[in-house]
Amino acid sequence: MRQENRTVLSEVDVNVPSVARMYDYYLGGKDNYAVDRAAVAELDKVVPSTKPLAINNRRFLQRVVRVLAEDYGVRQFLDHGSGLPTQDNVHQVAQGIDPKSRVVYVDDDPIVLAHGRALLQEDDRTVVIQADMRRTDQIFANEEVQRLIDLSQPVAALFVSVMHCIPDPGPEELVKQITERLPSGSFVVINQLVSENKETRDFVTNFMDESTQGHWGRVREPHEVERYFDGLEVLEPGLGRINHWRQESELALKEPDTGDWYEFGGVARVP
Repeated sequence: MRQENRTVLSEVDVNVPSVARMYDYYLGGKDNYAVDRAAVAELDKVVPSTKPLAINNRRFLQRVVRVLAEDYGVRQFLDHGSGLPTQDNVHQVAQGIDPKSRVVYVDDDPIVLAHGRALLQEDDRTVVIQADMRRTDQIFANEEVQRLIDLSQPVAALFVSVMHCIPDPGPEELVKQITERLPSGSFVVINQLVSENKETRDFVTNFMDESTQGHWGRVREPHEVERYFDGLEVLEPGLGRINHWRQESELALKEPDTGDWYEFGGVARVP
């Protein structure tokens, strides 16, 4: 392992669960620790549908990237809160359509930075930067972002399953900050955990906030997520459960049920 990656990994706190590492465990990854697996076990006792929810979310991300690249010609992707690398990442899907596609992953978890760098050493069209996704000015000032992202051309800004990590009123402000910077014809992809069941919302919010020592926002209601899209042109089929978004077959619609909490969102164009 390169020295810079060893330095980054030395910053990882293995005593506090990480949302990125918990998600990695749900997807069958190996970049997680005992504390993450213990948190998953406790969460599953009350909401056992979390693993299929993570799977649905990953499939949505892959469909979105493919549709934006194939049908809308997007060649630039800015993935906020990207998490740990797994199979069929954004750059793999996008570059499978056009090898010249450029991708920037943004995450504030040091283990994401270390593993991302190791994965992408030979790919000069894809980078991982360590930054708080709410720091839009800092992200766009980054040299690697400026090298790869051309703001005279459409960009797809991805916020896939991350807005529930942001306290109020952060999500709405973040969407405004990013859309003000993106050129017309760009796209914003947003989904987050929601529930109409107050007991579920409160339990998951409190559990994750305590487990991650404050690195969490809250589970919200669908109508709250709809406000993120104010002023944007929502693409068909509109906003809703993400496992219904542009599925390619009736069989695919039978993705795992996630009970009374699910990922809600969609894709919108910047006017």
